[in-house]
Amino acid sequence: MVFSGSLYAERLPIGDTMVIRTAPTEALERFYRDWYRPDLMAVVAVGDFDADAVEAQIRELFGAIPAPANPRPRVSPDVPGHQETLFSIATDPELQLTQVTVGFKQPLSEVGSLAAYRRALVEALYNNMLNFRLEELTRTEDPPFLGAASAQGRLIRASELYQLVAVTQPGQAGAGLEALLVEARRVDRFGFTAGELEREKEALLRGLQRALDEKDTRRSGGLADEYVRNFLTDEPIPGIEVEYDLVQALLPTIGVEEVNRLASEWISDTNRIVLLAAPEQGAPAPTEEDLLEVMARAASAEVTAYAEGDEVLELMPTRPTPGVIVAEERIEALGVTEWRLGNGARVLLKPTDFKNDEILFQAWAAGGVSLAGDDALVPARTAATVVGQGGIGELSLTGLQRTLAGKVASVSPSIAELSQGMSGVTSPRDVEALFQLVHLYFTSPRRDEAAFGAFRAQLGALLANREANPQAHFQDTVAVTMSGGHPRARPIGAYYVDEMDLDASLDFYRARFDGADGFTFVFVGAFDEALLRPLVEEFLASLPRGGGPEAWRDDGVRPPTGVIRKTVRKGVEPQASTQILFTGGLDYTARNRDLLNALAASLEIRLMEVLREDLGGTYNVSVSGQSSPEPYPEYTVGIGFGSAPHRAGELVDAVTREIVRLQADGPTQEDLVKVKEAHRRSRELGQRQNEYWAGQLVAWARYDIDPGRITAPSLLEGISADDVREAARTFLRMDNVVVVTLLPEGGAEPE
Repeated sequence: MVFSGSLYAERLPIGDTMVIRTAPTEALERFYRDWYRPDLMAVVAVGDFDADAVEAQIRELFGAIPAPANPRPRVSPDVPGHQETLFSIATDPELQLTQVTVGFKQPLSEVGSLAAYRRALVEALYNNMLNFRLEELTRTEDPPFLGAASAQGRLIRASELYQLVAVTQPGQAGAGLEALLVEARRVDRFGFTAGELEREKEALLRGLQRALDEKDTRRSGGLADEYVRNFLTDEPIPGIEVEYDLVQALLPTIGVEEVNRLASEWISDTNRIVLLAAPEQGAPAPTEEDLLEVMARAASAEVTAYAEGDEVLELMPTRPTPGVIVAEERIEALGVTEWRLGNGARVLLKPTDFKNDEILFQAWAAGGVSLAGDDALVPARTAATVVGQGGIGELSLTGLQRTLAGKVASVSPSIAELSQGMSGVTSPRDVEALFQLVHLYFTSPRRDEAAFGAFRAQLGALLANREANPQAHFQDTVAVTMSGGHPRARPIGAYYVDEMDLDASLDFYRARFDGADGFTFVFVGAFDEALLRPLVEEFLASLPRGGGPEAWRDDGVRPPTGVIRKTVRKGVEPQASTQILFTGGLDYTARNRDLLNALAASLEIRLMEVLREDLGGTYNVSVSGQSSPEPYPEYTVGIGFGSAPHRAGELVDAVTREIVRLQADGPTQEDLVKVKEAHRRSRELGQRQNEYWAGQLVAWARYDIDPGRITAPSLLEGISADDVREAARTFLRMDNVVVVTLLPEGGAEPE
């Protein structure tokens, strides 16, 4: 429907199964000759290499490819316009939510000029401001939609598309569509406010400032993507210095009236498409006539000007009385400084030069949901999200976002099964805001009935039809099986909504964050310790001392033993999913962890060769090896793949044969070299990333790992094929395995 009347509507991207099965060799070769040719080709290389040498290689390898004598002309089919509104209404038994989209086809805009760049800025400001308003609506007590978005961009090479999209609860497509169009009409009628525009300009410029600061640390993939877009769509690449200067010069020339005009330019009654996808069960999907009536009602609705809610306030109008750092230690092996605070907290600081404008933050303490009673699991598991949706101090979440506009500072609290903590990111310029957020999330979580109601409605909608999703049903079966059916491991379900409790969630959250003792705070990134010292003293050392460090509680959840095979029948698509899981106790040492990783990687290489290349039975197979010392030292090796239903059993047998072969012969030397090289490369890259070090320091604090192991050469380098063979015998016991297969409803059992 989107491409109605064009060749695109007749040439689906994924192709046709009959073509795939019956295409003659000659047709494939002709297609290759027609389109895989140098005059349509670009080679992009970005990375840590000698540019002249790589260019010479490219010229040598690609320059010898002859240009075709009579190249087949390349066409760019257009998508024709239309006066009438086109509708596509579809229902599906496996859908959980409803999505409605109103799209407006547009001619291709000019690219490459200064005017075009300025126009793109205007469009970005419009979409960002409208999206902020739409997000704000999702936090009302009875939200009209679960999520919504305004977006504009390329449809194909020759045309563009503006879209308004809403995701709603089943049966609420009309209400969601009407609210979406009314908000767009509100902009058309009254426009955005000067305050909204200034905040969005500030945020846009701040994003470019970060990019400018990181120009020397930008990852190769991002640069390569930019070159590719330049080749494919003529996207300009003036360089971040030029772009930042342009934006600084252009933003002051963009007024609110100019941005407001886009509403009437983009939204019209012509070239309009309406796409609706809804669950088959429940209320019937609206008809074309129903949707036309909704759109007519929205077009004539009485609207009032947008009223901003919370005024922009200071995060912390009253500053805390600073505490003290009582001890300091330098861990030279890690380049880390450790501070002990007067309230019992621990701070680990690792300055790096990996990114110029990034500081990562993590906090951790033992406890978590394990400390909740059996009758309070849902409030405990939703507590961190409830607090995150409610805001902090005097600010709602929307007000908090307004207050932080133009700043790079975010913090998210979390409560896992065995721990609670926070994570965040900031810029050296905005680091004080991050410290204030941390302090407030400890001391001033905000009770917000409307935000709680909105979150509850959203979660209820997500869970109402969850059972209709075959993969969700499959994963729930795997989870219940692997927990031995323990009641505390009950999968998430519709019962969550009934058991949610705002005050119980807030009480549990406050109990987990009642004091700083027991917490470890980790900072990694572009900072000087002298910069952070006064902030640590004022905002972390000032946190109250709680009742003392807590320990998590072992709830006794354990995987089953023996051989268990289950078949799940769900869905109608002719596809199967299989999970094979091995579990057991583990001596939690660095060598055993590396053995587990080497085993999983070796087995994955072999299974890809056998299941995909030799048997053609699956597109992808994954093997993971995971271990943990908590709540007891244990490991899990998981093998997962998809297949045609009738081949699921055959592939399980093939996996079994390869495991037996690995236990008898070990991996080939070639496979082991691949494993070590991939591990070596991953470790090299990781040690140059802030994320890696933040995770390693939290693990060090949590599990009391020898800090020397973090920087020491990996033990995996010394692992032999015999070692992997013995690991396969230890970790892949065929008398202790769970196999769960998802098959469509009806049909024969797998062979």
